[in-house]
Amino acid sequence: DKLPIEETLEDSPQTRSLLGVFEEDAAAISNYINQLFQAMHRIYDAQNELSAATHLTSKLLKEYEKQRFPLGGDDEVMTSTLQQFAKVIDELSSCHAVLSTQLADAMMFPITQFKERDLKEILTLKEVFQIASNDHDAAITRYGRLSKRRENEKIKAEVIEDVYTSRKKQHQTMMHYFCALNTLQYKKKIALLEPLLGYMQAQISFFKMGSENLTEQLEEFLTNIGTSVQNVRREMECEVENMQQTIEDLEVASDPLYLPDPDTTKFPVHRNLTRKAGYLNARNKTGLVSSSWDRQFYFTQGGNLMSQARGDVAGGLVMDIDNCSVMAVDCEDRRYCFQITSFDGKKSSILQAESKKDYEEWICTINNISKQIYLSENPEEIAARVNQSALEAVTPSPSFQQRHESLRPAPQCRPAAVRTSSTGSLGSESAALSALSLDSLVAPDTPIQFDIISPVSEDLPGQAKSSGQSGRRTNPFGESGGSKSETEDSILHQLFIVRFLGSMEVKSDESPDVVYETMRQILAARAIHNIFRMTESHLLVTCDCLKLIDPQTQVTRLRFPLPNVVLCAAHQENKRLFGFVLRTSGGRAESRQTSICYIFESNNEGEKICDSVGLAKQIALHAELDRKATEKQKEIDRVKEKQQQELNKQKQIEKDLEEQSRLIAASSRANQSSGDGQFVVLSSSQSEDSDLGEDGKKKRESEA
Repeated sequence: DKLPIEETLEDSPQTRSLLGVFEEDAAAISNYINQLFQAMHRIYDAQNELSAATHLTSKLLKEYEKQRFPLGGDDEVMTSTLQQFAKVIDELSSCHAVLSTQLADAMMFPITQFKERDLKEILTLKEVFQIASNDHDAAITRYGRLSKRRENEKIKAEVIEDVYTSRKKQHQTMMHYFCALNTLQYKKKIALLEPLLGYMQAQISFFKMGSENLTEQLEEFLTNIGTSVQNVRREMECEVENMQQTIEDLEVASDPLYLPDPDTTKFPVHRNLTRKAGYLNARNKTGLVSSSWDRQFYFTQGGNLMSQARGDVAGGLVMDIDNCSVMAVDCEDRRYCFQITSFDGKKSSILQAESKKDYEEWICTINNISKQIYLSENPEEIAARVNQSALEAVTPSPSFQQRHESLRPAPQCRPAAVRTSSTGSLGSESAALSALSLDSLVAPDTPIQFDIISPVSEDLPGQAKSSGQSGRRTNPFGESGGSKSETEDSILHQLFIVRFLGSMEVKSDESPDVVYETMRQILAARAIHNIFRMTESHLLVTCDCLKLIDPQTQVTRLRFPLPNVVLCAAHQENKRLFGFVLRTSGGRAESRQTSICYIFESNNEGEKICDSVGLAKQIALHAELDRKATEKQKEIDRVKEKQQQELNKQKQIEKDLEEQSRLIAASSRANQSSGDGQFVVLSSSQSEDSDLGEDGKKKRESEA
């Protein structure tokens, strides 16, 4: 099926009818090619987007190790796995980029060329043919109107020329138009098949590259990751099942607690608590008679009442409830209100609980804390023993002396033998010291140091400080990678976690009472000045010294020579409190020695630390005795060696005298036998005497 180019000059109706069929076919091809071009262009755009998205995914996987998730730590396994995935996905991204290039060259270029060049050429030729056909029809019409009666040669020549030109133009245009339409029947097949062939070849090349990159090792890696994912999924399902079971159990158990005021007969009040937390309404005065109530979360921390608003990171101090008073109050039209008043009466708060159970438990808990029961080893047992009615007002003695009286060991609770000296020997309490006032044990107007002063910034009195010691990292276990540390040769290495409470100068260092009194005064001063910060350190006990080491940087904060530690004692009731007395040279008067008492709180029992210090002093004492015995033995050996040297020298002198006597006897015999010989001997003797001098002559005479 093609248009007859030979019939273009005749331009018959049949030719025009056949031309119309070819034009309809060209229009249908153009419409279809436009739709196919849009579809292939979407494939090309999607491939470019896939390549870019794959590359972005690989980049994000590589940056996973730089992320800081609030709930996720550094998971090296997850990081390495994602790095491996990033490497593979990056290779796939390169393959996708190659596929995009191949699609652009082998698929988009041919169909674009057919659409932009061939189809537009058909449209252009159609327009030109239509114009030429109209011009030819107009010229024929003018030619047919020529009059045969009045012929004008000039007009006739113009019309004939016009017919010639228009017919020639129409014929040439029609031939090219027919040729283009006939060629379109072949080009449409190429335009359809060539892009599809390029698309399939590009896809085959892409899959070949993928098969080369996805090796068996990668398949094994993906199998392992799939197994890990299944394990995590099973673990998650198990955890979800457990959580669902927990939720069901809690829903059943908590159903009565949904009521704001549960029945106290079913849920008894716990009156022996020393810690409690929950929401309370606090009254804030807004005017002389008006007030507002704010709901906040309250909790106890040691001897402090803390509050925390929703959204806050940490809680803030509301009141020190050591030795405070708590009582039920009738507050306006609100129920379950109670008032807390500080020990000095300067601060008070009115709070409202949600239920009667919480109301009574808060009162009992604050009552127990005010008696400092939380400082004991078994606070619940002591609370059960001393707790009275939870609704009664509890007002301990407000006096400063009695506030911390509970921290002092009772006389009947003290053992008969306590640690009193650096030698670790045990001795009984001195009756004379017991009779003295405890205030006389502490120097008057003595400042209290509540924090550790860095040895770099300030020297502690009596603290030995060698060059390079301050700020040097110390290995508490004696393992040094560089220079040999001073504690490497020590037999004893014991480490304790302690918190420094304070230190102050004391008058006496002969009885544990000075340590107890220092504890009382330091704790009282901390309570008065609202000082709650405590510096945590590692206390290293060796045979040479006691060291306070920073737990983070391993830098020695303070060093106490062991011979200067003259007394160490632990509190008899609060086992975690202990202290020791350091005897130093210098102080207020440089001519006398001063004693400073250091108080600490430990995670262990203070008695164990004191026993460790006593053991260290005993080991140091035995080491000193061994050293002195070794030095004495070395001195005896040196004396014996010197005596042996003197004896050897004396023997050498006697040997020389015997040799000289033998020579003189031989000379005498020679002089008697010959006169010449006598002359010679005398001459030699005289020459020797002249060489020896006056002293030599006298010695020679005495020997003769």
